[in-house]
Amino acid sequence: MQSISANLNIMIKAAEKASRALIRDFGEIEKLQVSIKGPTDFVSNADLKAEKIIIEELKKARPYYSIISEEDGSEINKDKNNTWIIDPIDGTTNFLHGVPHFAISIALRSGDEIVSGLIYDPIKDEMFYAEKDNGAFFNNKRIRVSKKRELNSCLFATGGTSKNEVDLPLRKSGSAALDIAYVAAGRYDGYFQNNLNLWDIAAGIIMIKEAGGLINEIDLTQNKNIQIRASSMAINDKMLDKLKNF
Repeated sequence: MQSISANLNIMIKAAEKASRALIRDFGEIEKLQVSIKGPTDFVSNADLKAEKIIIEELKKARPYYSIISEEDGSEINKDKNNTWIIDPIDGTTNFLHGVPHFAISIALRSGDEIVSGLIYDPIKDEMFYAEKDNGAFFNNKRIRVSKKRELNSCLFATGGTSKNEVDLPLRKSGSAALDIAYVAAGRYDGYFQNNLNLWDIAAGIIMIKEAGGLINEIDLTQNKNIQIRASSMAINDKMLDKLKNF
């Protein structure tokens, strides 16, 4: 196994601990009490429980780091330079409907950049992670973006709704974090979406870069209404050309 930083090791342990609770709750999905947060976005007991576990584990190891989390909001601590960015369940709607496609996402922002990112699918036991200047990995194996050069042989991922059709082969999985991780691993060739939240994509930013891909410039001080365009270098221009009206 390649060497990883102490911070990434903390992130992995927090994700693994939270995943055990998520797997139990996923098996008893009908018993969860759910409150509506939006038309297609639900907050569940499982979501809040997983977030609590992750934050407790991260605080235990790094008590002064700041936090941005989907459910609990921002928490500015003594160390304002280092911030954990957490999504306890990316793909909550899938989770609540018994669809086994969701992930825990944790990133570390240091200064004005993401330096570590982890995306963990607890059902499939697939862990994607990356660190600045240390590469991107899937279950301890190095990953890189796709090498395909022709759009007709590619597969892209997106989410949400768009007023305009996009002339690309598409999939909508319901988990932005996993979509981006799949691009980093070469499963998808590109990912694009509008109106995302920082916690949806923070871990994926470093993952795409470290897997040799391209991603648009993202303002890390903005928590909402984020646009993302990610792909391999080989097809980036062609993809962007198709997305002019997206």
